[in-house]
Amino acid sequence: MEALVQMTGHVGTEVDIRGNGSVTAFRLACTPRVRGKGGEYSDGNTTWIDVTCFRSLAAHVAASVRKGDPVIVIGKLRTSVWTKDGQTRERLVLEAETVGHDLSRGTAIFRKSVRATSEPADGEEPPDDIDQAGLTAEERRAQAEEAEQSARAA
Repeated sequence: MEALVQMTGHVGTEVDIRGNGSVTAFRLACTPRVRGKGGEYSDGNTTWIDVTCFRSLAAHVAASVRKGDPVIVIGKLRTSVWTKDGQTRERLVLEAETVGHDLSRGTAIFRKSVRATSEPADGEEPPDDIDQAGLTAEERRAQAEEAEQSARAA
């Protein structure tokens, strides 16, 4: 059994899609708020972690997560080691098992993924405009409007 770590932060880069969508990666920015001597708060040093997602999680992250989104990532912390110009380099990588939006910072609408092989129920026609996240164009517009309203209210 491997230990899992949990990290919260903001997606610091665009989600990079690789390998026909079976792998995605992004950088997670974790910036703590620190209290100064006068009682005022400011941003501390940002810790950057590479996050890698595989298989169906990769596809869901590509369809759902954008740069700047507050997220929670749970996964296995690994050290990636390589040699460049004769020097050994290391970087921490979080192999994600779970990625989700941090709902303490906003709202989200969850849509269960639609399997490509699933058939509609008897007498039911599937919408023609379902995207890879299982949302119709109308649902995507409503979700975008709700996110915009929430951002304005915050």
